[in-house]
Amino acid sequence: MKAHKFLMIAGSLFLLALFIFPLWKITLVAPQYPEPLGMNIHIDHLSDGVQFNDVQNIDLLNHYIGMAHLPTKENVKNGKVEPFVEFDVIPIIVIVLTLMGVVFGFIGKRNLYLLWIIVLGILGSVGIYDFYLWLYEYGHNLNPNAILKITDPVTGEMMAYQPPVFGYKQILNFEVYSYPASGLYVIVTAVALSFLAYFMGKKKQ
Repeated sequence: MKAHKFLMIAGSLFLLALFIFPLWKITLVAPQYPEPLGMNIHIDHLSDGVQFNDVQNIDLLNHYIGMAHLPTKENVKNGKVEPFVEFDVIPIIVIVLTLMGVVFGFIGKRNLYLLWIIVLGILGSVGIYDFYLWLYEYGHNLNPNAILKITDPVTGEMMAYQPPVFGYKQILNFEVYSYPASGLYVIVTAVALSFLAYFMGKKKQ
């Protein structure tokens, strides 16, 4: 098998590691917590980021200030929240992209390699925008009967608690950090291998 075909296939298959590694991580730091609270966001579920039961503890804190319950399997099972559609859709997209890349690799046409990279980039951008909408919904659609209600001194409305998509934000007494996790390096590696296949394919022509 030619090297550029192998690289394209390897890059595509590398995406399957997203079923193991988280895409994003949100960390909360506050004086009352000796250890930070963390939540990993995977393509199909949420997991504890720093300590055991972090997701459950964050969910309790969020609900205390009126945010909806997180879409954990337990909350969905207990009927506290609707299933998170993206947790069903994104794994399918990853599998389709992987199969598409493998097929393109066997075909061996470099323009198809570039098409795969573009499609991955578009879907990734859509995913980040969807992540923003998800955070906005959780941070702004608050329960008016929440135990803790803090109103905006200007508007008189309940204060929003939207975490940042990327970077740092102070929310009440919490320092909130939101950054890509190891899953991003999986995507970057897949794209890098595909780009290398694209340029090596050019040299072969």
